[in-house]
Amino acid sequence: MTGVSRIGWTAYLIAIVVLVLDQASKYWIMEILRLPEYATQEVLWPLQLTRIWNRGVSFGLLQAGNDIVRWGMVAFNLGVAILLIGWLRKGQIRMLAAVGYGMLIGGAIGNAIDRAIFGAVIDFMDVSRLGFFPWIFNVADAGITIGVILFLLDSLRGEPRT
Repeated sequence: MTGVSRIGWTAYLIAIVVLVLDQASKYWIMEILRLPEYATQEVLWPLQLTRIWNRGVSFGLLQAGNDIVRWGMVAFNLGVAILLIGWLRKGQIRMLAAVGYGMLIGGAIGNAIDRAIFGAVIDFMDVSRLGFFPWIFNVADAGITIGVILFLLDSLRGEPRT
């Protein structure tokens, strides 16, 4: 692949790591731990494992169960990933943004895989005991959220891109 900088390859590697961690953790919840839906297992305060099926977008917003929404979300997630992969090929990117892009790409593809296979996303990380974050999420959601934050932080910096 010509035209991809070292920083771009770093972003691709981060995307692969996020994707593998996401899919491995979901496999663990479903096939190894076999956590039933809505069952909660204590881990370490404040983390609990509570498995749910998320048919909406991030953090369970806009719940819908029809095939149009399902495949629309798969297409949207994959479209975002493809767009970000294309931006990485341009080479004008700083490391902080590259890490953010990698996390976004891995998270978007991870959730797209779930929607394509199951029709919903497997969410299981529950930190509601903190008192201010009631949503249940997964590794892909965390990657997307952290990726957006890193991308926004990078956009506030004034130094030149490499």
